[in-house]
Amino acid sequence: MRSCAFLLCLFAQVSETPSALEKDPTGWTDLLAGAGPELKGWTRGTIPPGGQLAAKSQWSLDGATGHLICQGDGGHEWLRWDKEAADGTFHVEWRFTEVEGKKGHNSGIYVRNSADAKVWHQAQTGSASGGYLFGESPVSGELKRVNLAKEMKGSRVRPAGEWNVFEITCKGPELTLWVNGAVTSVWSNCEALKGHLGLEAEGHRIEFRNVKFK
Repeated sequence: MRSCAFLLCLFAQVSETPSALEKDPTGWTDLLAGAGPELKGWTRGTIPPGGQLAAKSQWSLDGATGHLICQGDGGHEWLRWDKEAADGTFHVEWRFTEVEGKKGHNSGIYVRNSADAKVWHQAQTGSASGGYLFGESPVSGELKRVNLAKEMKGSRVRPAGEWNVFEITCKGPELTLWVNGAVTSVWSNCEALKGHLGLEAEGHRIEFRNVKFK
C-alpha cells in the first residue's frame, strides 16, 4: 500500500499540463508582429526608475528568426509593452546564450508594472533557476517587497542554451506562473489590477520568441 501511495504521489508531482497557447492557439496578440527594427509598441525604461538609459539600445529584432534579442550589454533596464493590460495570459518563450565559464544568468518577465516600474511583478528567470514570482507591489495600499521564492513548487527552469516557456496568467488579484508544463508560483492577493507587460535586461544575453498576450 505504501509503495502504491508513493507512486501515486510521485506521478502527481511530475504530471504536466499543456500551455494555454497549446490548449487554444486562437485569439492571441503577437506583441512582436509588426514591431520592426524600431520595436514599435515597446519602450525602454531604466531599473530602478529615474536612471539614465544607454545611448545605444541593447534590444533588437532578428529579421531571420523573428526573435527579440537582448545583448545584455546596456545596463539594467526593461522593455515595456506600451498598452496596459488587466486580466489575461502573457506567454513568453526564452533562452539565455550559454557562455563558457559564466554563471548567474538573470532576467525576468513582467506583468502589471507601472509605466515607471516603481510597481512591478516579475517572473524570475535564470540558468536552471528561477520560476517564482516576486516584486514591489501595494500591500494594503503601501508599496512593499513580496517574494514567493520559498513557496515555489518545484524547479522546472532549463539551463542556459535551452528554450523555456513561461505563462503568467492574471485573473483579478491572482497571478499564476506556469513553467515548462506546470504551475510553480501563485501570487494570490495582488492589489495592482492592471499595468504594463515587459521583459528585463540584466547583464546577460537572452532571446525571446512567441511573445504573446491573450
